[in-house]
Amino acid sequence: MAAEQIVVLGGAGFVGRHIVAQLAAAGHRVVVPARRRENAKHLILLPTVEVVEASIHDARALASLCAGASAVVNLVGILNESGDATFERVHVDVTRHAVTACHAAGVPRLLQMSALGAAPDGPSRYLRSKAAAEALVAASGLAWTIFRPSVIFGRGDTFLNLFAQLSRALPIVVLAAPNARFQPIHVEDVAHCFAQALRDDLTHRARYDLCGPKVYTLQELVRYVGEVVGAVRPIVPLGPRLSLLQAAVLERLPGKLMSRDNLRSTATDNVCDCPFPAVFGIAPAALEAIAPQYLAPAAQRSAFDRFRATGGR
Repeated sequence: MAAEQIVVLGGAGFVGRHIVAQLAAAGHRVVVPARRRENAKHLILLPTVEVVEASIHDARALASLCAGASAVVNLVGILNESGDATFERVHVDVTRHAVTACHAAGVPRLLQMSALGAAPDGPSRYLRSKAAAEALVAASGLAWTIFRPSVIFGRGDTFLNLFAQLSRALPIVVLAAPNARFQPIHVEDVAHCFAQALRDDLTHRARYDLCGPKVYTLQELVRYVGEVVGAVRPIVPLGPRLSLLQAAVLERLPGKLMSRDNLRSTATDNVCDCPFPAVFGIAPAALEAIAPQYLAPAAQRSAFDRFRATGGR
């Protein structure tokens, strides 16, 4: 694939920055809209990346940004609603704007980030909104590809890092939905799949479930993270009623560690029932090979030392 212009919605986020980096390394010009340019300052240093202040909720502005692009990548998503940032507005409306912008600007290709378990009759508003967004993409007439990953981990994630913070801070971990099942996938593997899809016409009009090599219960993941960070804590597993009560309390606290909608999502196992898609030519990385690189105490000390060095102290 020759160097082309690609617009990445949500490019400043956790997954987005990895995808943008891979696309930039391949020589593509990458345009990343951001509400504030400061929010994407970590991308500005990449030589072929342009961060543009623009609203992803403005279809006309998006169409203008997409002029001359060969593809749009939509990674925009939230795990919890807050104010006017609802699942409908962020997942469905932004996808609708992306499709409209592609048609208006003559962009033929759209890659969409969805979620494993997305379904019109899914147990949570999150999963139902992801399914509604998928339906818009599938009906768009574009050369689309939809990715449905399990939970994504990697340096800077909000998944394993949350368990690490809880293990360090609390004497015990009271855990809702302890038997919920996940098949975590490394962020670099997800980014590889997006970049590869842009080079491979075989991925047109296809959906791909993306999972790592191993299935874990939530309780197993929390215990493992505690071992890695050197803060193994007793885990108190909660049954369905107490899990719902805990979620109801946490969703009202600052930071919203969990919501009742999050809990409802765990009613569906977040695992793949198929091998990793062969079209992408990789074997997904094991969590145990990656997590210690950024969670272990030695890794934390190394990161702090780098921060002090760059801060001139």
